[in-house]
Amino acid sequence: MTDPGAGVTPYWELTFDADGDGDGRERDRLLTQVTEHGVRDLIVFSHGWNNDRSGATALYRRFFAPFPRLAPKARLGYAGVIWPSMRFSDEPIPDFPASVAAAEAVAPLRGLDEDTRRALSRTFPGRTEVVDRLARMLDERPDGAAGLTEFCRLARLLPDGEPAGTADTDESGEPAVSGGDPVAACERFAEALAALDTAGGAARFSLPNPWDGAKELLRQLTYHQMKGRAGTVGERGLGPLLGRLAAVAPGVRVHLVGHSFGGRLVAFALRGLPEGVDTVKSVTLLQGAFSHYAFTARLPHAPERAGTLRDRQRRVDGPLVCCYSHFDTALGTFYPLASRLAGDDRSCVGSEIAAVLGPRWGALGHDGAQGVPGTARLDLAAALSGALPASGCVNVDAASVVRRGGAPTGAHSDIVHPELARLVVAAGRIG
Repeated sequence: MTDPGAGVTPYWELTFDADGDGDGRERDRLLTQVTEHGVRDLIVFSHGWNNDRSGATALYRRFFAPFPRLAPKARLGYAGVIWPSMRFSDEPIPDFPASVAAAEAVAPLRGLDEDTRRALSRTFPGRTEVVDRLARMLDERPDGAAGLTEFCRLARLLPDGEPAGTADTDESGEPAVSGGDPVAACERFAEALAALDTAGGAARFSLPNPWDGAKELLRQLTYHQMKGRAGTVGERGLGPLLGRLAAVAPGVRVHLVGHSFGGRLVAFALRGLPEGVDTVKSVTLLQGAFSHYAFTARLPHAPERAGTLRDRQRRVDGPLVCCYSHFDTALGTFYPLASRLAGDDRSCVGSEIAAVLGPRWGALGHDGAQGVPGTARLDLAAALSGALPASGCVNVDAASVVRRGGAPTGAHSDIVHPELARLVVAAGRIG
């Protein structure tokens, strides 16, 4: 199947709903055609937070573009996973055009632009009235603690129950909005945003406004929902599909690639992979938005406990590569703050967050997999020069290319680079 929007061939899309149920026609098309096209290496990529199919396809088109020339003799096939996620439209993505609504907003970081409001309404069906009320409150910013408390109460109404498979360890992993003092949570997020501004050279002559933090809190609540959904889609949807693929085309080598929550999706596919299937030859996680302890058999702070993906890297007949960058402020600042702010009564902003919270609540895309014995640690140049191990967890510092982006997410979405495509080829021993 050739999709003109994808730019490579053969290319298939695999669509899943929030429960991990896939589009049967797309599934059958892949299972039938992959052998007909003589595919030997199938690269399966899952997007992270994203607002629509066209945005996902645009990402796949650009990321896949270098592969034919990087492995000209390989018999390559490509698949793009489409799953229901969203992003706030004020988050810049390097080399991709900003949404019209966000670009024309007078203060895009202050309120909710129309694109984000529509995305929230799609993400939380039946909650459009709540979304509209939240948007009005962010615009009006009523004085006093009562307004922030009401905002947080409304935000709690958005999710329809707790998403399955949210926790990466046995910790609760709940975002700050789920408990604790909502006013204090908003203040902490506002302080963190202000710290990022001053770190970028912007002078501040006033105290941070907690309503800036309120929007960040809403963002984190929304992404917490996406985090749970990604695990569900990976385990119940993609993993079993890869099992069926192995049954009908056992000679096809599969290489999983995931960005952000898409990294969590492909990682959880390893948990849904049927026993005995060994066709997954590499996994490459680009700025993975889940716990850096997800793969550990023993949590450092609780040795009797383990990560939810304990030893799942052993389901890969090759390396599990974790790319990270300290320029990713979405994972370096807001992920640990949201993960544990409700239970922490100490002030922490900007660069102090890691020191205050410690490594316990870190993200894989910030410093790589932790707590897994034998994990190799390389920079990108070394990984591309032939030093990449043939198996096990491998942490690759990709900050040499993953470095561009503005507040509040930093370089989190700066992943379209030929060097990262080369890394996928190297990890999978493709061609």
